[in-house]
Formats: sequence, structure tokens, C-alpha cells
Amino acid sequence: MSALRRRSTLAKVDIAWIGTGIMGAPMARRLIRAGHRVRLFNRSLHKAAALVADGAEVALGPTEAAHGVSAIFLMLPDTPDVEQVVASIEPVLEAGQMVVDMSTIAPAAERALSASMAARGVDFLDAPVSGGESGAIEGTLTIMVGGSEAAFDRARPLLESLGKRITHMGPAGAGQMTKLVNQVAVSLTLEATVEALILATRGGLDPTLVLEAIGAGAASSWQLNNLGPKIIARDYRPGFFVKLIRKDLRLVSEVARESRTSLPG
Repeated sequence: MSALRRRSTLAKVDIAWIGTGIMGAPMARRLIRAGHRVRLFNRSLHKAAALVADGAEVALGPTEAAHGVSAIFLMLPDTPDVEQVVASIEPVLEAGQMVVDMSTIAPAAERALSASMAARGVDFLDAPVSGGESGAIEGTLTIMVGGSEAAFDRARPLLESLGKRITHMGPAGAGQMTKLVNQVAVSLTLEATVEALILATRGGLDPTLVLEAIGAGAASSWQLNNLGPKIIARDYRPGFFVKLIRKDLRLVSEVARESRTSLPG
């Protein structure tokens, strides 16, 4: 029996969401509030349980979460985490299901996973995001998607609950490659924002006035205008963890070495 037919005889769950951290929890919540039935799993179960009040179900493992649903979304820290979860759910996957990996991991790993899923008749997309916690909460994320056109068209109605700009970048791995390009631009612009604010402060300027003066000109950036005020206020509550941007830049370095690309910054 196909997953789509069997869905009606199981608990009323359409979507599995695996990974409910800073980004995953508000993204899953948006799907729930859009009217989808969502079953969650997170290694720290209390993080998944926090969404029960929103109408989610909580599974005790990734296999239970993925069993019988139409779409499985992943939002996990690193390549080994995604590979481990996909390996664990693979025995219960059926032709017609769809896996959407919204983590940021190695493009080569996504290509391998896509090939493995295709052999089972399962659609697979790599769909990493940019926009931070605020974008996840507000549904304004930028979503960069790799995979087949047909799978992208199938996933798009769900992705529209999560993001404002959704772009099909090409075959498997293209979404992740685009995200790594994004992280180069984000990281270097954030570093420039920090240096600019340090120079402003040590030069005797009011950094808040500096943001007002330069924030609408050629120096304007998302990092300057959104993170600059937090930096000035010494608000260090994480919207994204340092360990994760370090992981992303490690992936950038690996891809740069493979393609013999010099990235001095």
C-alpha cells in the first residue's frame, strides 16, 4: 500500500519534521498554523514537546515520525546528522514520499542521498535557508532548492509557508552550493559590520548615529541594519550559533579546495 493511501488509515499526520532547534521549531510551527498535520522528532524531546500546544504530535524516534507521512522535513546541524537520520528512516520510506532537507550540509552528500532516494521512488530536495530566526518566525526565509523540477513543484506549496523567496537552483546539491555562496557573503559582510562599529566607537562616534547615517547608503546591508543594533546593545542572544557558521565555513573551504577556488576572505 502506498504511503499516500495508507496515510488515511494511520494517525492523521501529513508531514514529519525532524529537528526543532532555533530554526526548526518556528518553521514547523508555521506549517502547523497553515493547517498541516505535523509529527515531530528532536533528539532533545522537550524541544519537540514545546510545539504540542500548537497542535503537533511528538514521535519517539525519526522512524516513527517518518512512517506513513507524505513529506519528511529535516532541519539538522551537520552532514553526519542528516546521513544518520536518512539511514534510520530509509527502511520505512515508500515510493511517493518526499524528503526535504533544509539543513546546511555538504553538496556532495546531498547528491548521494538524492540518488539513494531516487532508487526507492522517493523525491528528495536539498532546500537550505537564509534569514535567521526572525525569518523562520515570520515566514520570510530565502529558500534555495536543489532537485528535480517535478519534486520542486510538489514541495513549493509547503515551502511557501516558510519562505518569501523560493528559488529552484538546479539538480541535487545546487541548493546547498547556493547556501555556501550565501554564507561567504553573509560572513564577510557581518565581519565588516563589526569592524565598522569598532572603528566608529573608538573614533569617538555614537554608533547608533553611525547606523542612521550609513544604513541607507552604499554601506547598507542586512547585517548592518538588523544585527548592528543588537551588537551596539550587547544583545548576544543567539539567532544563529557560532558553531554552526563555523561548520558552514568549513563546508565552504572544502568546496573551495575541491574546485581550486581561492577565497582569501
